[in-house]
Amino acid sequence: MAKEVVVTAKKINRREKFKKRLKIIMLSCFLLLVITFLILSIIYNGGKFTVTLDPNFALKTGIVIYESKEYKESKGRLYAQDMDFMDNISINWLPNDIDKEKDGSHNGQNYIAYTFYVENEGNEVQNYWYSVTIDDVIRNVDEAVRIMIFRNGEKTVYAKKNSYTNKPEKDTKEFYSSEFAVMEGRKDFKPGDVDRITIVIWLEGDDPDCVDALIGGEIKMHMDIREEHIDQNKEGDVNGSKESKPETKESDSKSNETATPTE
Repeated sequence: MAKEVVVTAKKINRREKFKKRLKIIMLSCFLLLVITFLILSIIYNGGKFTVTLDPNFALKTGIVIYESKEYKESKGRLYAQDMDFMDNISINWLPNDIDKEKDGSHNGQNYIAYTFYVENEGNEVQNYWYSVTIDDVIRNVDEAVRIMIFRNGEKTVYAKKNSYTNKPEKDTKEFYSSEFAVMEGRKDFKPGDVDRITIVIWLEGDDPDCVDALIGGEIKMHMDIREEHIDQNKEGDVNGSKESKPETKESDSKSNETATPTE
């Protein structure tokens, strides 16, 4: 009888140890899920489309950015209002005066629109680059995305090459690379000059690559303004011509914007 009691006690002890280990494992898994959720929330929900000015470049040159010409307040980073959902539309559905509607965010149905200003408050002529970086893509939604940029009223529409023909989409300029959708240079930016820039983002329904497989996809992007051409390994300028590349001054500074959206 005593032997049976000892055996039973050992079983109970092993059972209790197993329960403790199981609780630790379950708690660890729960904490891992919470951490993963928080990281994804920061990346996809907390990270709005941003425009960032290289602080070293700004300090050295006097170039500033702001979103309201009437209430000019220069900042190192500007935030566009985001959207929870975006359905595909046609470029023909966008307002004709979308570049002149208002300053700051002026989103519409199924598109993001943001207007801001770049001003040279320094005493010397400058050159600068503006780029749109593709941070992350889910379900190949970049195949149908469009980025339209107005600079002082001049419009350019950017898109990924057609996956069927491997040629640029109609009336668009192909993405600069797999990492940068846009990479453009601004030359001869004189003291007192102000550039008005409007960026519009939407999913083009008339794109042959806009198919049902893209449903549920996401894309994360941000814009940088800096002195240097950051894709130094690619020869030529943003238009493929070395002659039109801005003559940038040598700089030991880099933008503090990373590939992963922050804030």
